[in-house]
Amino acid sequence: MGAVLNSEPPPALLAFTVWGLGAALYFTGFFQRVAPAVMTGELMADFAISAAALGNLSAFYFYSYVAMQVPTGILADRWGPRRLLTAGAAVAAAGSLVFAAAPSLWLADLGRLLIGGSVAVAFVAMLKIASHWFAPQYFARISGLALFVGTMGAVAGGVPLRLLTVEFGWRPVMAAVSIVLLLLAVAIWTVVRDDPSERGYRSHFQHASQMAVRANILAGIGEVFSHRNILLLVLIPGGACGPILAFAGLWGVPYLVSVRGMSPTGAATVTSLMLVGLAVGGLLFGAWSDAVHRRKLPYAAGLGGLLLFWTMAIFVPDLPLPLLVALLLLGSLCSGCMVVTFAFSKETVPARLAGTATGVANMGAMLGPMVLQPLVGVILDRNWNGASIGGARVYDAAAYQAGFAALVLWCAVSFLLLFATRETHGVQRA
Repeated sequence: MGAVLNSEPPPALLAFTVWGLGAALYFTGFFQRVAPAVMTGELMADFAISAAALGNLSAFYFYSYVAMQVPTGILADRWGPRRLLTAGAAVAAAGSLVFAAAPSLWLADLGRLLIGGSVAVAFVAMLKIASHWFAPQYFARISGLALFVGTMGAVAGGVPLRLLTVEFGWRPVMAAVSIVLLLLAVAIWTVVRDDPSERGYRSHFQHASQMAVRANILAGIGEVFSHRNILLLVLIPGGACGPILAFAGLWGVPYLVSVRGMSPTGAATVTSLMLVGLAVGGLLFGAWSDAVHRRKLPYAAGLGGLLLFWTMAIFVPDLPLPLLVALLLLGSLCSGCMVVTFAFSKETVPARLAGTATGVANMGAMLGPMVLQPLVGVILDRNWNGASIGGARVYDAAAYQAGFAALVLWCAVSFLLLFATRETHGVQRA
């Protein structure tokens, strides 16, 4: 006979422990995502590369991350989060070690590629865990909390990583991260379970009879993309998180240092605070969306605010530094609206395809930084005036303004596309 199930749902401590180990991988993924921002000079000098090559090196993380989102959603629906998270942490450990030891640019690119593709499983797996271990009315709030945890990883990849890099060098620090990831893989396999029933508790998953998904993978993907909302939500979130991850995740520190005269540590502090703003915004917008049972209204408010504040920050000349920082932080707070994407996309499709839909939505979110980080680098190189310091190129204010215009453009497109989506009112499609 099988184990007798408790009629009670899992206790909150257990649910958050299981979910939290997935969140730990997401934390390290965000840390790796923004790490190049505080070591731009070291990377450009070590590998003798231009801004375009640096943008490409950073974006190798996003190339594999984006490519893995749909497969991750499918595997989350079929194999379960435990296997995905364990494998992801182990491969991320290997990628971190390759990046740390890379003697040449192509090996550094390979390391970033392995890291991005492996940690790509974290977010979708976390949301899959949330749909089983937490009541459905908390889903958008859990999505916001997930973004908060991940963004704290990005904060750790700001000033703390900069100080560690100065003290020990970027290579030893990245090697140490690989050891942490290997230990995390062991912990996930030991503790995490896909559903509370495996621990003797009642599942929160509302469609348990449909947990076995059809074998025809392509048909499932086709069904997800047959919904207009999903097609739009591939493009919209890139305009919400793309600007902040392109700026705070790579180009903000060199801009604030070379154009605005800040110290590297001071600039890293600003970009870290921007990521904190993103995290807090995610919590606020997720709670707001759940409270009013609306997805479009909070999303539109966030995108509209982001568009306004960043347009002022980039195109208004000679802003005082405190005002510039305030506008960047306000825009980052508004970027948190992107967490609404995941509840929005999940509710658009049948529950059996929630993992696939969430993966598609997360792919859309990461398309922004994947495209914008190298694009800004290309624009910077085209506007370079020939200046360099210590073997690293230095770009002037006009070059950065040209590059950052791309951030505002994508945000504007996303804001307009949002009005073509259909409201779900917080109700899961049958």
